[in-house]
Amino acid sequence: MSAYRQILYHIVFRTKNSEKTIKQENVRELYGYILGIIRNKHCVLFRINGMEDHLHILSDLHPSIALADFIKDIKTSTSIWMKESGLFPDFRGWGARYCALTYSNKERETLINYIKNQQEHHKQESFQDERKRIFIEAGIDTDEKWFWTET
Repeated sequence: MSAYRQILYHIVFRTKNSEKTIKQENVRELYGYILGIIRNKHCVLFRINGMEDHLHILSDLHPSIALADFIKDIKTSTSIWMKESGLFPDFRGWGARYCALTYSNKERETLINYIKNQQEHHKQESFQDERKRIFIEAGIDTDEKWFWTET
């Protein structure tokens, strides 16, 4: 059975303790690896980018896959690969939490451009401020400590 779907997620997760362990000179390999994971799940990656301490992924989600499993598979597989590849020698793992927000298809190009321009964006805004702004814009009223702590 085939179905039309429009399940667009902006996913953000950080390195363990927000350590700057994602060497930017090797991110193409990391992003290619993540693309393979996403394709194997019959999902579409629209954009990926990030900084030394976090990643942004804009992807659709196949209806047969639970969001938590999707993110768990990406984080687990990349963590193993990053440690074994030797490309990210200081990488110790991903933070325990993540942020995943849904958006309409008409917002896709805006999100693609936002993610594409992470390096420029973070010259003006810290990751901590970005996290707060994303929550406020999404109308999320939550204890930020819960989202960003490791426990």
